[in-house]
Amino acid sequence: MSLSSLDTPTRRNLGLLVSAQSLGGSSAPIVIALGGLIGQQLTPDPTLATLPVSVYGIGVALSMIPVALLMRQMGRKMTYITGSLLCILAAALSTMAIVQQSFWLFCAGTALAGFYGACVQNYRFAASDLVDDNNKANAISLIMIGGLAAAIIGPQLVIWSKDAWGNAPFAGSFIGQGVLAALSIPLLLALRVPHSETEQHDEEPRKLSEIARTPTFIVAVLAATVSYALMSFIMTAAPLAMVHHGHSSSDATLGIQWHILAMFAPSFFTGKLISRFGDTTITALGLMLLFTSGVAAMSGLEIVHFWGSLILLGLGWNFGFIGATTLLTRAYRPSEKAKVQSLNDLLVFSSVAIASLGAGHWLNISGWHELNLMTFPIICAVLLMIVALPWLDKKPTV
Repeated sequence: MSLSSLDTPTRRNLGLLVSAQSLGGSSAPIVIALGGLIGQQLTPDPTLATLPVSVYGIGVALSMIPVALLMRQMGRKMTYITGSLLCILAAALSTMAIVQQSFWLFCAGTALAGFYGACVQNYRFAASDLVDDNNKANAISLIMIGGLAAAIIGPQLVIWSKDAWGNAPFAGSFIGQGVLAALSIPLLLALRVPHSETEQHDEEPRKLSEIARTPTFIVAVLAATVSYALMSFIMTAAPLAMVHHGHSSSDATLGIQWHILAMFAPSFFTGKLISRFGDTTITALGLMLLFTSGVAAMSGLEIVHFWGSLILLGLGWNFGFIGATTLLTRAYRPSEKAKVQSLNDLLVFSSVAIASLGAGHWLNISGWHELNLMTFPIICAVLLMIVALPWLDKKPTV
């Protein structure tokens, strides 16, 4: 989408959201890259190593409804700023936990950061609400481009700051997490988006239970859930698997960086691909790339296999998640968007939390190859549903 074709206020708001995404999106890769490694240092139980990453995902999921309620009362801007302030507090807790060697305090810090993560995830819906139906896919993709900067900022901050605090490795990285959240506040203060409660709609909103039974909603949520949850499942386990198989923590962090770059780099053209080929086609392509990622992961244990798998995993997430998010916009009327968007994200990120929680356990009891193998039947099942969607749409919902 060309920004020059939009009016000045819309261009300004989208630019601010892209910048806020680049800072806010950096928080997640810091938690993901370090959560399992720090968890491994702070607890003797290897099955709990990825719990800090999992509770971050739980924090995101549990924050979706509160974020939606706050947006109704305070508006998007003040809710987003609240998220940034809570991330600063979360970063302070995580830093203190590392210094004091407290596993559970560290989990509390990553869980609180989940509220900020929920706010950052909502930026894409804020962007889609600023434009007409023809430009929604492009607007969502545009905001996700901010993740490219996040993919560089987050992991590089980890690499350069991991030894900044003497005998407390990685404490400096979480100080950096708080600084990035603080830098987002001036951008969010400048944001001018309509308060959701001031919008007027002619159509009477349907009950959420009715919307949730429509084939479009079901397929969109399932595709988004599988794209994100399976990606999180593999990504959470990957740094631990790399270190276990003889690679350094820096190699693992760089692997996550390449992965996150692959997650967001296609956003320059994902919207155009969706406009040309359709949201279901691009979503299906994303799922097929996730399948290919699993094949690459099972092909060997060298750095090229891990990094190649993570790159394919990121590409698959981009097409699958953005495609599914665009498909979701077809499932609701303007008067229904807030509750449908919140339900979608609650379901998606609850699944992400469960997936990341299980990653360490399954890696410990089954191994890296088997972890990837179990994703194949799930991907194939959702692909079949996408293929069947045109037929399902013609059948009346009960």
